[in-house]
Amino acid sequence: MNPKSILGRYLIKQIIVNFITVLMMVLGVVLLFEVVELLRRTSGRDDVDFAFVMEMAVTKLPKTVEMVFPFVVMIAAMVTFWKLSKSNEFVIVRAAGVSIWGFLAPVLFATFVIGVINVTVVNPISANMYDLYETLEYRLKTKNPKAVLFSDQGLWIREAIDKDNVMVLQAKSVRQEKADLFLRDITILEMDRRSQPSRRLEAFAGTLKDGFFELKDVRVFIAGEPFQEKSSLQYKTTLTPERIKENFVAPESISFWNLPDTIRFYEMSGFSAQRHRLRYLSLLVSPFLLCSMVLVAAVFALRPNNRRGGVMFLIVGGISTGFIVYFLSQLVYAFGLNGYIPESLAVWTPTLIATMISVSILLHLEDG
Repeated sequence: MNPKSILGRYLIKQIIVNFITVLMMVLGVVLLFEVVELLRRTSGRDDVDFAFVMEMAVTKLPKTVEMVFPFVVMIAAMVTFWKLSKSNEFVIVRAAGVSIWGFLAPVLFATFVIGVINVTVVNPISANMYDLYETLEYRLKTKNPKAVLFSDQGLWIREAIDKDNVMVLQAKSVRQEKADLFLRDITILEMDRRSQPSRRLEAFAGTLKDGFFELKDVRVFIAGEPFQEKSSLQYKTTLTPERIKENFVAPESISFWNLPDTIRFYEMSGFSAQRHRLRYLSLLVSPFLLCSMVLVAAVFALRPNNRRGGVMFLIVGGISTGFIVYFLSQLVYAFGLNGYIPESLAVWTPTLIATMISVSILLHLEDG
């Protein structure tokens, strides 16, 4: 069925309205629980007001909802199909000669568009807001309203100097104050193509500037030469605060648009980018996963017995199947993360299995 037809537009409107309704309900419930939990954590803190609590809850909200987004789509589809079935609109459409695939096409089209918007627009906003949440979380722990901690466990990062030489930088801690990035107890080791050290720099502290590190109290060690001491030294680099920070955040906290650059950076630096590639592939596949959840909803919500009181079967069967698909996706994702199966197989398997089973059942219902 053409999504631009009258029936197609009507079905698209129904799924979008129900999707927004379910999404608002989920947002409200999640926000309520987050606020209650944060109020419990901050009870007795005179330096924390309700506005700060609300800011933390709101900034964490998109990332939490992103985790349950497939369930939101599935429940919205179940509600849509159940209403159409209960009001006999589905029966009338079928009696008019429209196949079940023609009936589902506009809904799947709308779901796919929702998935694309979620990946390309909502995900970057969600990543940025969660980044702010982590900053607020650190400020809550340290009682410092300005500081941002990247890592107190140390930084290890590798950068290609040229095609034959690489640099490995290690710092005991990395902190940010406003726009400045500070590193402490820095060691920089330069190595040639045979992984042999050619120069080592040790600095008490350093600041990342635009295109270089401003190192303080530096010792320079070169093989076969006495070490040199310098009060300051500029060391060229292509690193940025954003790139360094991405060493400490989970791939889920990196925007969809930034993931390709992050993956290339890790691969050029000699580090494993497997987690980031899996995350990127899973985001690309997510619109198709949402469509498979719609097909799962159709299996349970478009059955003839639903008009005769099979609501409990609809709820229990649909939600249980959704949890099974979610559990399977997490299990297979873990296999891919550990290298047991190829990355593409890890992200596509749950979607393909859910789609094939749902299509098989719907074909049976269509023929029956």
